[in-house]
Amino acid sequence: MKSHQSTQTMKPATAAKKLGVYLPATPAEFQEGVVSRAELNELQANPPAWLRELRQNGPHPRPVVAAKLGVSIAGLARGGVTEALTTEQIEALKDEQPEWLEKERATQAEVRKEAARIKKQHAERAEKAERAQ
Repeated sequence: MKSHQSTQTMKPATAAKKLGVYLPATPAEFQEGVVSRAELNELQANPPAWLRELRQNGPHPRPVVAAKLGVSIAGLARGGVTEALTTEQIEALKDEQPEWLEKERATQAEVRKEAARIKKQHAERAEKAERAQ
């Protein structure tokens, strides 16, 4: 008896998210179809010109914009950034250093510092518990 394995597919929005690109900026054929796991792997391994262009110049989705600015997605929203930005727009924001960006970067740094402290604390507790046994 042969087992038939179905091809795993995903919606274009999911594929765009995995590729780190803004879906409305992708070609129509990408937006209108479904993407198989094999096609996604091929796009990641050998990105076509449109994908390379989007990754380099944007417009970028909010998670990518937030990462490039060093803030959280919520921080972007608090700063009034709700749409996708191009690399040029992101660089302009970095150059301008608006007050909200400085504040959100400081907040993000505190969050990272606290996460590192908690991780270290958990590791120390685990090590202490291991020694006690």
